Amino acid sequence: MLPHCADTLTKCFLFVFQALIFAGTETSATTLEWAMSNLLNHPEVVEKAKIELDNHIGQEHLIEEVEASKLKYLQNIISETLRLHPAAPMLLPHLSSKDCTVGGYDVPQNTMLMVNAWAIHRDPNIWADPMSFKPERFDFEDGQQADKHGFIPFGMGRRACPGSGLALRTLSLTLGSLIQCFEWKRIGTEEVNMTEGRGTLLPMAIPLEAQCKARPIINKIFS
Repeated sequence: MLPHCADTLTKCFLFVFQALIFAGTETSATTLEWAMSNLLNHPEVVEKAKIELDNHIGQEHLIEEVEASKLKYLQNIISETLRLHPAAPMLLPHLSSKDCTVGGYDVPQNTMLMVNAWAIHRDPNIWADPMSFKPERFDFEDGQQADKHGFIPFGMGRRACPGSGLALRTLSLTLGSLIQCFEWKRIGTEEVNMTEGRGTLLPMAIPLEAQCKARPIINKIFS
């Protein structure tokens, strides 16, 4: 193999590896940390999720991927977490293919466009009480799904994140397992600090710490 070919392949491998780590792993881990933090600050939401899991899955076997995707309230929790804390608050940059008008502004061709999903998800003109954690906002109403206009944690259209399906399945199974298998509570009486950190992604400024106690299903699995 020619030296320049080997160098090109190495760069491609590193690029793919970085994409898998940052786009496919760290984003899911960050979202899961935000989800658990919100649940710890809203114990009534945890109870609703626990009741849903116990009613539909039970305490005889661990939740499976196909089951997790059918748990409505669990999916609402994930959607509300992604709304308040999108892992990538500024979606990947786009380039205008031709002259266009966006929000009343003339945008020339080949202009880099940045979409602030974080701001859109907290816009009071789109979302009622946008700063509150309310999974119920994603419930169905009168046979129609609640208005999700402006819900773009993975982007939208042809340039949407190709890994969104995998991300949602991973989050559903992991979060569902944590709720099914453990009782969770905060360390101390103070609420979890929800201050956001800095970075391309949206980490917590103070990493989450929590206490957990095994539920009966753990004993059944390992006995």
